[in-house]
Amino acid sequence: MPSANVKQLCETTREKLKLVIGQLEAFLNEYSIPALAAGQEGDNAEPFYKGLLSDLRHLLVFSEVSYEKLGVTLRRPNFDGQFGERALYDVYHNCVNGYFYPKNEGYSEDGRYAYTGQDAIRFLFKPVRPARDIVLGLSKVFEELRDDLSYYESDYMTQQRMQRQK
Repeated sequence: MPSANVKQLCETTREKLKLVIGQLEAFLNEYSIPALAAGQEGDNAEPFYKGLLSDLRHLLVFSEVSYEKLGVTLRRPNFDGQFGERALYDVYHNCVNGYFYPKNEGYSEDGRYAYTGQDAIRFLFKPVRPARDIVLGLSKVFEELRDDLSYYESDYMTQQRMQRQK
C-alpha cells in the first residue's frame, strides 16, 4: 500500500480511537458493577457486568496503546510506512477484534441483523440502558474501523511472510 495512503489511514484511525477512548473512559469512570447490577433481578446480573466491564477495560487499554503507537508513527519526521502498517495491523487485531469478540462473551455480533437496519449486537443478558448504550455506541466506530482495516486481517501478514521468504 502506498505510504501516503497508509499515513492517511493512520490519521483517520487515530481520530476514531480518540473517540472510543473518550467514551470508554467516561463510562468506566462513572459506572461500577454494583451500580449497574442494582435493581436487576436474577443471579446473572453481577457476573454479566463483571465480564462486560472487564472486556471494556481491556478494550480501553488496547485502544490507548494503539492510539499512542499511531501517534508515534505520525510524529516521526519521515513517515515509516512499514511501522504504520504494523500499527494498523495491531489496531485491527487488538481493538477491532477485541470489540467484536469479547473474551467474556457478554455480547456478540449477529450478522443476520447487519443489513436490516437493526443493531447487530446481541447481549447475553439484558443490560441496563447505560451499558447497552456504550456497547452499541461504539459499534458504529468499530464497524468503520473494521471496514477501513480489513486489508490487515490477512493480506498484511501474507505480505510479511512472503517478504521473509525472499
